[in-house]
Amino acid sequence: MFPIAIIHFRSLSFQYEGSTQPLFSNLNLELDSAWRLGFIARNGRGKTTLLRLLSGALPYQGKIVSPLGFAYFPYAVKDETLPALEVAREAIAPFRALEATMASAQNDPARLNEYAEALESYTRADGFAIDAMIKAEAGKLDLAQQILERPFSSLSHGERTKLLLAALFLRHDSLLLIDEPTNHLDLEGRAALARYLRGKNGFILVSHDRSLLDSTIDHVLSINRDGSFSIEQGNYSSWQRNKDLQDAFELAQNEGLKKQISALNESAREKAGWSEKIERGKIGSHTADRGYVGHKAAKMMKRSKAIERRIERAADEKSRLLQRVEEGGDLKLSPLAHPARRLILAQDLSIDYGSGPLFAPLSFELMQGESLCLKGRNGSGKSSLVKLILGEKIPHAGTLTLASGLALSIAQQDASGLSGPLPRFVQEQGIDQSLFFTILRKLGFERAQFETSLSGFSQGQKKKCLLAASLCKPAHLYIWDEPLNYVDLPSRLQIERLLLDFRPTLLFIEHDAVFAGQIATKTILLG
Repeated sequence: MFPIAIIHFRSLSFQYEGSTQPLFSNLNLELDSAWRLGFIARNGRGKTTLLRLLSGALPYQGKIVSPLGFAYFPYAVKDETLPALEVAREAIAPFRALEATMASAQNDPARLNEYAEALESYTRADGFAIDAMIKAEAGKLDLAQQILERPFSSLSHGERTKLLLAALFLRHDSLLLIDEPTNHLDLEGRAALARYLRGKNGFILVSHDRSLLDSTIDHVLSINRDGSFSIEQGNYSSWQRNKDLQDAFELAQNEGLKKQISALNESAREKAGWSEKIERGKIGSHTADRGYVGHKAAKMMKRSKAIERRIERAADEKSRLLQRVEEGGDLKLSPLAHPARRLILAQDLSIDYGSGPLFAPLSFELMQGESLCLKGRNGSGKSSLVKLILGEKIPHAGTLTLASGLALSIAQQDASGLSGPLPRFVQEQGIDQSLFFTILRKLGFERAQFETSLSGFSQGQKKKCLLAASLCKPAHLYIWDEPLNYVDLPSRLQIERLLLDFRPTLLFIEHDAVFAGQIATKTILLG
């Protein structure tokens, strides 16, 4: 375990090249390395960027002062054909640093010798060789030891996530920065990860999984709408309760501020009217009195202008106070009614790619107004079943019948390939641009982002574009494959409210246990 330390951010500023405004400006912050810290914010506010600044991947202004190093997950594997155990070795700090150290110290035998001694000491710590340490740590995440001998590329995404997290936690000189670890984990994998993290002290976790945050973290770092940072002790639920109370208080204050601003603006217009009247009075005065009248008019003009400026400053200050509260707004949906009550019927359905059926023969029906959640381990056939419903040629036995003339609205799982301007995406999707932009605004997008390329969006922002496109399409049936991957917590709550309010017919795959429990009216467990 690394020594406890305080991490200082001093006047930290960062702005992406080509951006019109900084992402962080003059940030001063202190974090305790012993905290199990959950990092929460809207997509695009800078969570991943801050982790990358800590890991040294981006240049910045100001200072980050820490006696510890930082290890970032997801870890970039250089050669996925290597055995998984060897990849894990390279992910551990001394092994990964050896190549860089030797390159920088070719002519310094003393430094190389010192490093070799430190490496030997590290690998023999507590009497364990490094391979034994990796196997023991991987076992805590329910990873079978035999997979360590397989090529890393043959591991499932969930197995890769677990192995690399286990290896990175063996870096005893580094604080682990964990960015969205659950995106490729099924429910059992998420439960194993939660148990594992509860046994650790000291990490920063970016996640939108409420169950994981509630069961693992003891402090919350959040980025507010106005760009300020807040830290409080507790887990996600306690933070959300406090935030709801604070938002309610600030919204009530905002209503009063808006009335004050309106009154101040009206007063400013009135004072501006005085100035105009005084100016006209100078012109209409008699010649004998013009000097005197002009002097008095100038004094009145100066006084009224000063009052006008004070009022405008007061209105501006009160306007700035309105910037903190998140005001996403409620989403809307236009589900279509179908003549048939039953939209999907499956009878003795199974999928087999040639090595045996992915799941036992399955019979189910999906009626209008129902929300069907497909659950199961990674590889149990959930996405294959969705593809079959969507008309792809998937080898199967049994029958699958869809109601005739069924209008579908789909949100695919993978958003990574999205690129190009938003208007082109809108055109390709065949949706209403005004409605699409309105939905994105409610999901936390700034208007300026509508002029930028999708390739510059975060993964969460890309996923929101797919969801917004689906919401723009009136449909009898909505099919969403892991719609919440990378999507921030406030947006998840908005989508939950939408589905509960409008109750569209929905078939979905989602590993967020809280979301699935709120939305699903029926569940199928595959595998």
